[in-house]
Amino acid sequence: MMTMLRTKEVPYCYSRDGIFYFTRRIPKDLQGHYRCPRIVLSLRTKSERAAQTKSTSLAARLDEEWMALRWRSNDNPLRRFLSDDALADRDASNAPMMSDAKDIYLQSKSNGRPVTFCQAVNRAIHNLIETVGDKPIDLYSRQDANCVRDVLFERGLSKASVKRMFGTIRALVNFVTREQGLSDITAFSGIYLGEDNQTETRRQPVPLNYIRSIQKECEQVNDEGRWLIALLSDSGMRLSEAIGLHKDDVMLDAEHPHIILKPHPWRRLKNLSSERVIPLVGTALWAVGQAIQSSSTDFLFPKYCDETKCKSNSASAALNKWMSPRVPDGCVIHSFRHSFRDRLRAAECSQDITDRLGGWSVDSVGETYGAGYPLKVLSRWMNKALG
Repeated sequence: MMTMLRTKEVPYCYSRDGIFYFTRRIPKDLQGHYRCPRIVLSLRTKSERAAQTKSTSLAARLDEEWMALRWRSNDNPLRRFLSDDALADRDASNAPMMSDAKDIYLQSKSNGRPVTFCQAVNRAIHNLIETVGDKPIDLYSRQDANCVRDVLFERGLSKASVKRMFGTIRALVNFVTREQGLSDITAFSGIYLGEDNQTETRRQPVPLNYIRSIQKECEQVNDEGRWLIALLSDSGMRLSEAIGLHKDDVMLDAEHPHIILKPHPWRRLKNLSSERVIPLVGTALWAVGQAIQSSSTDFLFPKYCDETKCKSNSASAALNKWMSPRVPDGCVIHSFRHSFRDRLRAAECSQDITDRLGGWSVDSVGETYGAGYPLKVLSRWMNKALG
């Protein structure tokens, strides 16, 4: 049996079976603009706090809409004081709707990007429109942005996830604003997401004794997934970097075996510093040799990569599942990269060489001069730290 409960704590709302609904009667002088005399809309939440935020935003938007309708009314005695330009500004915006802005952004920016880029944009804009509606990008308010933030937190998203989502929205809005020649839009900038000193889960490095044990087991199992883990454990590569390797990227017959890591149509690199030369030592050298010998395609890991895409998410899930009982809590496949940096520190490797080997961003202007470190120098430090 359904129950309906009016609530004073949440304005313009009632609760039915725990779900909050927004309701507001259309003023008599404006009912000719609507199909029904009352607006009723599910807020899709059982949280009083989220409902209050949503209903306040909806009520404010209705007040703005009703004011605009009244200003456009021919019998409005104040209308004659407005210029034609002012009337046009109130009646419409020259900015594209958020849904159209998303299409403009993806059409310009998605070429050569992984499928996850488009998914992130679509997800962020879907959440925005679902919460505060689809409207011209210059008509969103800070109240709208705060409402989206509150709803995302209410759904259980982490601070990092909400921050990434707002970063996506800001990037889209800023790009379309420049392309369309609009004034700066700041509604989504500087959104308060909580104190920065809040404790968040950090990935832990894999201890060296666990690394040795995992490497030994990888050699025993000797399959594609274990070659991938072994390569990551002694190279410092990111998972997507390793998955997207082509046989032409590998120089096994060189005096110092190495990988030339570069972007490909099927796999981009994170930044310019990610493009680098990686000496192959230890278990990583063994793993690459096994992968090249066993692969019947041009890719080292054909289970997870082909000419069109890299299945990084699938690989991450499978490898983390295998690793989970073999490493301490807090360690995942990416933890090898943290361990890689620690192992270079323990060998007293300089920071600039460490950054070069791991593909971390280099801030010094001087680092942009010259051709970089010779391969034999990089190889020596890799052997010292990982051998």
